[in-house]
Order: sequence, then structure tokens, then C-alpha cells
Amino acid sequence: MANEDNPTAQGQARYQAWRARLQATPGYQAIYAEEAARSALWLQLVEARLAAGLTQKELAERLGVSQAQVARIEKRGYDAYTLTSLRRYVQALGADFSLEVRVTHTPDAAPMPRVAAHG
Repeated sequence: MANEDNPTAQGQARYQAWRARLQATPGYQAIYAEEAARSALWLQLVEARLAAGLTQKELAERLGVSQAQVARIEKRGYDAYTLTSLRRYVQALGADFSLEVRVTHTPDAAPMPRVAAHG
């Protein structure tokens, strides 16, 4: 069956063309990498808690917060982390866990736009 007769194949071809254009957009890779890192953080936290053998309730008790607050931190898409909250979370997991924050520089990357301060 030819592509013109197959709506699914047409849709797939349009999607692939759109994706190729998007990936060719300047800055796409940097934005994608940032979003991927952000969305992976919640999963790293959950996996670390499970590796520590803790339930959300047990971790919440160690942190002195409610189980609902731990669930919010571990929720996919949550992005209101502070360095302090992440540090406390990791410390509550136990001595076998550590928090690593990296700042990297890619000289060939496009410069970030500057924001003018008004006031």
C-alpha cells in the first residue's frame, strides 16, 4: 500500500519531518538536555529512596515533613526544588548517598540572551 493511501504512514512521515526541523533549530539540544535532566530528577530521587529501603512515610519522618510533601518532591514534572530541599532529602536517605551539582561550560554553545534590568 502506498503512503498516499495509508493515513498512519502519512502521519508518521509528517511527524518525522517535524521532528527533523525541530532538532535542526538552534538551541534545541540545550533546551532538550535541560528538560531531560529536570524530568529525570524525580526518578533519581525515587530510585535512591527505594535503594535506601525507605517508604515515603519513613523518609518524611526523617525530614520532619508530611508524606504528602515527599510525594510532591517525587512527583513527575515537579520543578520547584531548592538546593536546600534536595540536600535535606539526600541527607535523610543516609550516609551512602550524596548530592552532586555540576555546572558545565560548552564553549561552542550559543550564548544565552541577556536580560536587561529595569528599575
